[in-house]
Amino acid sequence: MWMSIWLAVIGLAAGVVIGLNLPLFLPQFYSKYLGIAILAALDSVFGGIRAAMDDRFDNLVFLSGFVGNALVAALLVFIGDRLGVDLYIAAVVAFGVRLFQNLAMIRRRLIHR
Repeated sequence: MWMSIWLAVIGLAAGVVIGLNLPLFLPQFYSKYLGIAILAALDSVFGGIRAAMDDRFDNLVFLSGFVGNALVAALLVFIGDRLGVDLYIAAVVAFGVRLFQNLAMIRRRLIHR
């Protein structure tokens, strides 16, 4: 279990380092989509770490949640852009709350060990 958590942390750190060093420029139009995609990915990763710590991790649940959350969030951004309303804020709030809840649970589990 701890090996998979360390692999996830190392993979996340490597991705951040590579991402910061690549000269990649996206048009401003895609900034909302990228922000939501990053939040969906982080929510899924920390949810997976929490599930692994609770010994109830399932690859199918993880992958379906990752893809499903990303698609629904992207759909909210797209519909909001078409309507001229900032619907992406709903996804930001939902993912933000879940992200901090998962981090709090992980922290509690680590402190009590």
